[in-house]
Amino acid sequence: MEKLIEIKDVDKVYGDKVVLDNIDLNVSKGELCTLVGPSGCGKSTLLRLILGMERATRGEVIIEGKNAPRPNKQRGIVFQKYSLFPNLSVFDNVLLAKRMCQSPWASLRSASSDEKDEAMEYLKRVRLEHARDKKPHELSGGMQQRAAIAQALITKPPVLLMDEPFGALDPNTREELQVFLTELWEENNLTIFFVTHDLEEAVFLGTRLLVLSQYYTDDRGDGFDGRGGKIVFDKELKFKGASTEIKDTDEFKKLIKSIKEIGFEPRILQHVKDFNLTHPDSYQTLTEIEHRNSK
Repeated sequence: MEKLIEIKDVDKVYGDKVVLDNIDLNVSKGELCTLVGPSGCGKSTLLRLILGMERATRGEVIIEGKNAPRPNKQRGIVFQKYSLFPNLSVFDNVLLAKRMCQSPWASLRSASSDEKDEAMEYLKRVRLEHARDKKPHELSGGMQQRAAIAQALITKPPVLLMDEPFGALDPNTREELQVFLTELWEENNLTIFFVTHDLEEAVFLGTRLLVLSQYYTDDRGDGFDGRGGKIVFDKELKFKGASTEIKDTDEFKKLIKSIKEIGFEPRILQHVKDFNLTHPDSYQTLTEIEHRNSK
């Protein structure tokens, strides 16, 4: 399959703190990757590297075959805090995203009828056509986040990055948007990289689950404290498109329990050779020294 994101031998170090430790990852077109991990493992750092907000200390981040540039329309982004202009209507927020993507000066001219039609089409996709004239403060949290998703989608990014997008929502609204996102992903053949701290959300949403963790060991020994986050679990998921009732099944709960032990329990330290990397795009894990020398 076509590779949209390629991460090769990436380390990220701040001062003397290793945050990401030799990350290798491919993401193919059409995947909905969910990324989870304990606090401090480097989830947000990895997202910022893909977005182009930061540079790797070592290694390469490649988007569509080219080294990742600074943020641009190749990568749409939806944050937890809604990226809406409070003085603009929902319609104008989406329209402005389209026009600013074309040129920083596009907002100085009148919008064309084609641009307006396209903005309306994206509001329909996120089921907000009835709220086109409302200001953000007149919308519920879930509606505001749907508007932010429309803002990102109208720029037609090859990759949509989502950073804890549902984290501030109440449980019922959060679950509604989980179902909505799976439908939107399927209808529009999207490629999504979704970061969350919620294990249940990650397993329910993803076609592929990645666990990033600093809790592992390798040939540098258990006492070595210079380890950063590494992908310790990479698995294809089969819950996609299922009812939310799947969350109550034994299979679903068993996977959640396994992930907690593998990635979130500092007392359980897997060796890198034992990582669960079964996804077709996973890199075969070697010992740390073998991995470095084989590149």
